[in-house]
Amino acid sequence: MNQAARQLLQKTFRLQDFRPGQQQVIESLLAGRSALAVFPTGGGKSLCYQLPALMLDGLTLVVSPLIALMKDQVDQLNALNIPAARLDSSVEADELKAIYQGLEQGSIKLLYVAPERLANERFLARLKRLSISMMAVDEAHCVSEWGHNFRPDYLKLAQLARELGVGRVLALTATATPQVAEQIRDSFDIAQDDHVQTGFFRPNLAIHIHPTVPADRDEALFRQLSSQPAGPAIVYVTLQKTAEAVAAFLKRKGMKALAYHAGLKDETRHQAQEAFMSGAVDIVVATIAFGMGIDKSDIRAIYHYNLPKSLENYMQEIGRAGRDGQPSRCTLLASLDDLTVLENFSFGDTPDEEALAGLIHWLLGQTEQFDLSVYELSGQFDVRPLVINTLLTYLELEGIIKATAPFYTEYKVGFLTAQDQLLAQFDHDRAEFLRALFACGKQGRTWLTLKPIEAARELQADRLRILNALGYLEQQGMVELRVAGVRQGFRMVNLPGDSQGLIARLQSQFQLREQRDIDRLQQVADWAQQDGCLQQALVGYFGETLTQPCGQCSVCLGERVPMPPRQMGQPDLSIIDRLKKEEHAALSSPRQLARFLCGITSPRASRARLGRHPAFASLIEMPFADVLARCQQAGS
Repeated sequence: MNQAARQLLQKTFRLQDFRPGQQQVIESLLAGRSALAVFPTGGGKSLCYQLPALMLDGLTLVVSPLIALMKDQVDQLNALNIPAARLDSSVEADELKAIYQGLEQGSIKLLYVAPERLANERFLARLKRLSISMMAVDEAHCVSEWGHNFRPDYLKLAQLARELGVGRVLALTATATPQVAEQIRDSFDIAQDDHVQTGFFRPNLAIHIHPTVPADRDEALFRQLSSQPAGPAIVYVTLQKTAEAVAAFLKRKGMKALAYHAGLKDETRHQAQEAFMSGAVDIVVATIAFGMGIDKSDIRAIYHYNLPKSLENYMQEIGRAGRDGQPSRCTLLASLDDLTVLENFSFGDTPDEEALAGLIHWLLGQTEQFDLSVYELSGQFDVRPLVINTLLTYLELEGIIKATAPFYTEYKVGFLTAQDQLLAQFDHDRAEFLRALFACGKQGRTWLTLKPIEAARELQADRLRILNALGYLEQQGMVELRVAGVRQGFRMVNLPGDSQGLIARLQSQFQLREQRDIDRLQQVADWAQQDGCLQQALVGYFGETLTQPCGQCSVCLGERVPMPPRQMGQPDLSIIDRLKKEEHAALSSPRQLARFLCGITSPRASRARLGRHPAFASLIEMPFADVLARCQQAGS
């Protein structure tokens, strides 16, 4: 490692030495090669790109789906006088303008963005004008369909890196199985020698499995919390309503606990997070929405009130404990009854065969150049937006369509400089073009509304010229822009000769993904019931060999208790007939009705504001296949 890097480590980052694996990754990047870093949660992945970013000419682009992580890291970097910025939905207009100016001037070294931001045509146009020395891809397992958290946006990152002329890519993850790591390396052209893995075994984490029946789970959790030394703890649950109920139970027992889930208002979630970070609250009862990017080193315990969705999720969640190296406890209150709800959610992500076929026929019926709104299609076919984005990605990989560029259909222009003064700053031809452009819009009390496609047609001009002109005016501080109506442009490349064969193939792909999710749940159940060392089996799943039993998990300590058999409840099925008589259009098909009763949201039900209906999730503890069969019988 060169002396300059070590000086940066000590003087700028105020660290004495590198952690395991960091030096090897940084050396690969400084040599101009892409790399994959598979480090445990809290293992120091961020430094692997933050330090070389200061040694490389140009910008380092950090792609992360975690807004909380982006905010925390940018704040920490700025506190160290490192010029970093983030672009997300919370950034105000004035701050956005300052960031864009910093990018143009080259004064920002690290820019954090969500993957969705890279579908913004104006933003991509800005990036193409910059020198990007490195792209860091956080949560890189999202690129893999074999992974536990596949995101279609990630499949496009490798191609985007090539289009932007990125010097090297650093892929980062804490949860890659050997199969997932191979797919990440293939996607980003990473050599095997530049795959650095530091090991999944955390000797300071003691893993305990406590089989529990649901009726006793609250008291079992309270006993566990009461019997252990005080310290910050996270209790993970599956459902939002469970988070509320368990937090309320613990407060009644005199414990400082708060709920945290995606259904809470932003301000409430932020207050809960701040209270936990500051120590004002000891316990957060949370869905998996909590903990992503939370940098709190002294978390002493992680409790899983419900089974996790996968061993990858479990490894990531327990990795938030004991980052300070001190002993910490990870306890799973295991009940096989949880499998029903978790399996139902997996079934909910698989689109109806009729809806999928209708959506594909619609896509294949478009002209050579077409555009679409995922939001509109989601409502039209009652298919979740993530499923539509995944389908579009599959069609791109099949060579049937090609994404051209996303664009906004509407721009609202607020003049910060009076129009006459603004036009006076340009030569005659440019001023006349802008004058004509403004005349195409509709002037409201405050904002001029422009539709670039219509303006381009009226002016017989290139739409990109219009967008560039508006972007330049914004950059110069002459106007403020607001956008609406995002649509994705596509080009039809190669219509399939056999559309029915394509539909069958894609349906099979979605069903295969569903089965993988179900298999992951069974892997969790099998792991929790096994006879051997829990740590050995867990790290073995990730391709690591632990030569000796850990000596401190519940199995090693001889505390293994048989798991109670899975119980099936006897819910009130008359709710099906009662709900059918209400004749909700969003619940007209048996599958729509079954999803709703199993607590699975859908676009049409959400837009019909049925989420607060008393029947929603009333059969959540009944297997989806059984509920669907009953709904089909009721409809016949």
